[in-house]
Amino acid sequence: MTLSEKDSQYLWHPYTQHKTSQTPIAITRGEGALLWDENNKEYIDAIASWWVNPFGHSNKIIADAIYKQLTTLEHVLFGGFTHEPAIQVAEKLMKILPKNQQKIFFSDNGSTAVEVAIKVALQYFFNKNEKRTTIIAFENAFHGDTFAAMAASGISFYTQAFQGMFIDVVRIPVPVKGQEEVSFKALKAIIKSHNCAGFIFEPLVQGAAGMVMYEPEALETLIKICKENKVLTIADEVMTGFGKTGKTFAMDYVAEEPDMICLSKALTGGTIPMAITTFTQDVFDAFYDDDINKALFHGHTFTANPTGCSAALASIDLLQTEEMQNNIQRIHERHLTFQQKIEKHPKVVTARTLGVIFAVEIKSDAEESYYGSMRTKLYNFFIDKGVILRPVGNIVYILPPYIMTDEQLQKVYATIEEAIEMV
Repeated sequence: MTLSEKDSQYLWHPYTQHKTSQTPIAITRGEGALLWDENNKEYIDAIASWWVNPFGHSNKIIADAIYKQLTTLEHVLFGGFTHEPAIQVAEKLMKILPKNQQKIFFSDNGSTAVEVAIKVALQYFFNKNEKRTTIIAFENAFHGDTFAAMAASGISFYTQAFQGMFIDVVRIPVPVKGQEEVSFKALKAIIKSHNCAGFIFEPLVQGAAGMVMYEPEALETLIKICKENKVLTIADEVMTGFGKTGKTFAMDYVAEEPDMICLSKALTGGTIPMAITTFTQDVFDAFYDDDINKALFHGHTFTANPTGCSAALASIDLLQTEEMQNNIQRIHERHLTFQQKIEKHPKVVTARTLGVIFAVEIKSDAEESYYGSMRTKLYNFFIDKGVILRPVGNIVYILPPYIMTDEQLQKVYATIEEAIEMV
């Protein structure tokens, strides 16, 4: 049996309707921006394997850091214990995060980073004897699949089976160009009519919604409104963090600072699952008490895993190198050039770029669902051409590893152009 056949016998994949989906492609190795399957077919990984792998597959610098840590201390429980790699990660992050961030809490993935933040927002007010139970989120947001994160997400087919079981979440429109005032007024109205604990948002780019982009100034206004009303703000930087937007964090474009930040994905360079939620001192202080019941009773078996911490340290160092910063700028400039060309195409509605993120919306005769017919046709076309892209309905996006070459980028662009002619 092939690997793909064995997979079909045993495994259950994420976001997959196994009755109608094609057999998964079995990948056997990767190097740089390339992957190879069990038949030795080559693929360009144009989405960095769900946005986690900015420095390329089989990165030797991160691999060496992991190996060295494994030969010293692979894991130790974090309840009542600590270790140097975790402390070093905290010290390194404090130098690059917004200045108001003072404490970090480790977990396992982006969804759990969000779960921690939402629980903290709710308990923050409980600890202060205030009844605030509502979370504010954007329409069409995506924050993860654990329960609170899923509740804050607005893509209905992810959540429709669980309606009536969630925490209280109220949504506001995304302040895209021309809709800023609508968003501001909606936020003010919700804060006035609900007991709001927190506002969670994907800063500047909504990833799973199709790379929907909005301006820093709009986000600044929303955060100011929250601060004026003592509503905690949560920046979900799981996708945007570590260079994706052209700066280390999307919040680096924004003058206002959030109360919490959620990090994962590129944190460890696509190697070991790990996540971090960061907090202001004020948030932490609401849990610092003689009363043990005011503690944050949340944890994960692999919290602050030393091996993952070592991968994160190597990953952050790589991000800060001149070579990697130049790569981010190079890809951004290539995206802009491609955008100027493709947005003139008669089949294109719009194209947009921020940092290494590029998205193009293709005209469709009917409203396209997330996993609709156009998306399936496009996805299969890209795979046949040896390019890994996962369209969101009729929106095709690129979010490549920073080490992708100009030649590889050009093939991705050319394949998208060919796909637009095909649909």
